[in-house]
Amino acid sequence: MNIAIIGPSGAGKGSHAATLCARYILRHVSTGDLFRHHVQTRSALGILARRYMAQGDLVPDEIVEAMIEEWADKLPPAKGVLFDGFPRTTDQVRFLDELLGRLNRAIDAVVYLQVSDEEIVRRLSGRLICRVCQAPYHTLFQPPQNASVCDRCGGALYQRPDDSPEMVRTRLRVFHRTTGPVLDHYAAANKLIILPGEGTSGEVEARMLGALDALQNRLARFATREEAAAISAVPGAPVRPAPAARPTVDIVLLGGPGSGKGTQAERLCAELKLLHVATGDLFRDNLRQATELGRLAKTYMDRGELVPDDVTDAMVEERLARPDAHDGFILDGYPRTTQQAVALTEMLTRLRRRLAGVLYINVSDAAIVDRLSGRMICRSCQAPYHQLFKPPNKPGICDGCGGELYQRADDNPETVRARLVTFHRQTEPLIDYYRPAGLLHEIDGEGDVAGTCGRSLAAVRNFPTMKSPSATTAAAL
Repeated sequence: MNIAIIGPSGAGKGSHAATLCARYILRHVSTGDLFRHHVQTRSALGILARRYMAQGDLVPDEIVEAMIEEWADKLPPAKGVLFDGFPRTTDQVRFLDELLGRLNRAIDAVVYLQVSDEEIVRRLSGRLICRVCQAPYHTLFQPPQNASVCDRCGGALYQRPDDSPEMVRTRLRVFHRTTGPVLDHYAAANKLIILPGEGTSGEVEARMLGALDALQNRLARFATREEAAAISAVPGAPVRPAPAARPTVDIVLLGGPGSGKGTQAERLCAELKLLHVATGDLFRDNLRQATELGRLAKTYMDRGELVPDDVTDAMVEERLARPDAHDGFILDGYPRTTQQAVALTEMLTRLRRRLAGVLYINVSDAAIVDRLSGRMICRSCQAPYHQLFKPPNKPGICDGCGGELYQRADDNPETVRARLVTFHRQTEPLIDYYRPAGLLHEIDGEGDVAGTCGRSLAAVRNFPTMKSPSATTAAAL
């Protein structure tokens, strides 16, 4: 069998993995454990992930996917798989389907452990984690033998800062938003099993064993799409929310790696007098300034974990709420997934704003490979250069700050092509999300920078917001 067990953090997904794997001859894979293993053992992928984290960057999805793919390629043919907490998004669903298809496998069932939000808050509020081996404990349900000391390795136990009731509720909102489409996908494929995740550990384990026995004997009862919809989440805000409190020029910029988004964003912001919000810079700023969100993000990075979407979402919302974003912004690097697009719509609704438009800088894969193969980055200020299109005045030295220029390890042609696969898988649903609302404007990104900028400016000038006489940026045009 090849199965996945999903549910919110604290649902107990990993608690029964050893029993299930032993009984059904399954190989257990937890993406969190896999990521930590690569980082701690300094594998090639782990070193690449550490470089992103050291630079204050979010680790790209394709690196985690490459870790899973490498692991799957070594899987013995006679062994099934138990995916623990994966897939969590529709993008990960597509990745997993493609990966298993290449290995002549398929998911037989996805088990969703259903636990109420109130119970999850109660469970996580008392959770303790070992700083050394990451073993979980609970002040009520699974206390350590000696207070604050891990039974396994003697390491110190601590409560994660994101296990406060307020943060847990925020994470649950993100979980429901991202998991609803996953449940619907597997319900439509007749592969979703919903099990109650509350009760004693023995009761939950008995339900799981019963469900997998039935699956093995072709007697499993799969959930309907109506049953999946009943538990899946809070409805998201519409793509176009109610009219904004005032007209603003709020723009999302989409484009593949090396499409020139950053350069276009800088030129458009200078021309339109808008704020440029690059999520990579935003993430680094929060880490450098040790903001509350930056400290929270660092706790994940220090544990060798990926920073979850709810932290990134909160950073974006806090930035867009500042006074210098009053008249409008160009958002570069966010959203990357449909789930983040829904989150953006919801945060703009709370801020009483709405998107003016989405610019998609379209560049062919071949052109992107050529561009990135010659790209160089400043180690100090992250300014981009290119050996052909934008060379520095002095070879190897940044014009702006004098820092050293280097080529990123993931800017070789093979890695770029892998990143493009991930980009297309994530971006096509975004295009489908924004196009029906009349927000998407596709820009030809090939040719010189000035030509692309001219086409982008022409598209923005046709936004309805820009034609409003009360728009605060109209005078800038």
